[in-house]
Amino acid sequence: MILASKSPRRKEILGNVGFKLKIVSADVDEISNKTDNIEKIMDIAYKKTVAVANNYEEHFVVGADTIVELDGEIIGKPRDEEDAKSILQRLSGKSHRVITGYCLINKEKNILIKDYGVTTVFFKKLDKSMIEWYIESKQPMDKAGAYGIQDKGSVFIEKIDGDFFTVMGFPIAKFIETLKKIGIELNEIDRI
Repeated sequence: MILASKSPRRKEILGNVGFKLKIVSADVDEISNKTDNIEKIMDIAYKKTVAVANNYEEHFVVGADTIVELDGEIIGKPRDEEDAKSILQRLSGKSHRVITGYCLINKEKNILIKDYGVTTVFFKKLDKSMIEWYIESKQPMDKAGAYGIQDKGSVFIEKIDGDFFTVMGFPIAKFIETLKKIGIELNEIDRI
């Protein structure tokens, strides 16, 4: 299967369940004219996936995109350390949603699936020293919402309502269910 993403987290999640992956990403503008945040994230995941699938028509190609949504506003990756600090201060003591949209395309078999996962994340109240400690690690800089649930940012999380892997960057259980619906079983995943 081709993963239309450079995300090490998506590669790890898919690889851990047995997918043999080839990484091919396309340079795509990650913008959408959709107004609903879920529609927007699925549209961006589709654009990333179809850009690669157009060159690999006989392969299964999967792509995804993740956003953090606070009070309806999309929080992307931080621009710099000051922006990361501001984002973490905004998330402190509140709940937010993490939405990961994904797309699976196989042009030769006429397969196009778009779906998403949503998880609510509840943050602890963060003090200045916690935020500075995390920013010094450089870990928040390449992540939507300026934190990773799988790294040092895990200490900020009080609880989640939903799927851990949606927050990490790919709703793997939902994706496997999607594959089963089109007739691909777990024992076949290393062949797609």
